[in-house]
Amino acid sequence: MSKKTTINVDQVNNQIVNWLKSYAETAKVNGFVVGISGGVDSAVTSTLCAQTGLQVLCVEMPIHQHASHVSRAQEHIEQLKKRFDNVSSVHTDLTPVFETFKSQVPTDFEENKVNLTLANTRARLRMTTLYYYAGIHGLLVAGTGNKVEDFGVGFFTKYGDGGVDVSPIADLMKSDVFVLAKYLQVPHSILVAQPSDGLFGDEKTDEQQLGASYDELEWAMIEDQHNNHTTNYTEREKKVFEIYKKLNKINQHKMNPIPVCVIKRV
Repeated sequence: MSKKTTINVDQVNNQIVNWLKSYAETAKVNGFVVGISGGVDSAVTSTLCAQTGLQVLCVEMPIHQHASHVSRAQEHIEQLKKRFDNVSSVHTDLTPVFETFKSQVPTDFEENKVNLTLANTRARLRMTTLYYYAGIHGLLVAGTGNKVEDFGVGFFTKYGDGGVDVSPIADLMKSDVFVLAKYLQVPHSILVAQPSDGLFGDEKTDEQQLGASYDELEWAMIEDQHNNHTTNYTEREKKVFEIYKKLNKINQHKMNPIPVCVIKRV
């Protein structure tokens, strides 16, 4: 598979920080709220927000969370608060809320559908929580989605982690995010962890869910953008490209604006 492009981390970092600060000042808000998962995307996003000098609230929202996710999130938050005086944090355990929700809806359906729908429910409960804190403190919800997730395969929950006010890293490939994470001194435990959305309460990785790694999906996304639909692919490349095209097609409803029925006026 082809080599990935590299970014000028110093330039990209400054551009995003200045963009965030300018946007917040124009919107006349106090800063940003970021959900911290223990993954690299939220770690990078919160560090970028912290550099604006504006108020940054890091929110932990465990729902039957795996211990490794919790420990990584806490390590990052503590590190960030030591580095930036404008960063604070809050812990909101959503497990009881999630369990109450489950007790009030029928779950006697196909197991896979129930599990996936409940995983998306977790993300939507977190979105609601972030907007609560945003409203209380006059903050913007900063999204943590990268380019492959948001515009390649649609690997996010509509009105969950996709429900945000600003998307500072949505034009960065996952590999770019890791490069930026190293530059920003994100904790090593996060840098070496396998990416996982943490929505299933275990260590199921994104690669296990998607069927391909982010490096592979980046390759497929670039190939598709350049219309390099060649027959000279290896068997693995063919498989990855098929995975990418399938996910890109079925998740267009997440990536495109909400369809509006335009009424014909007489």
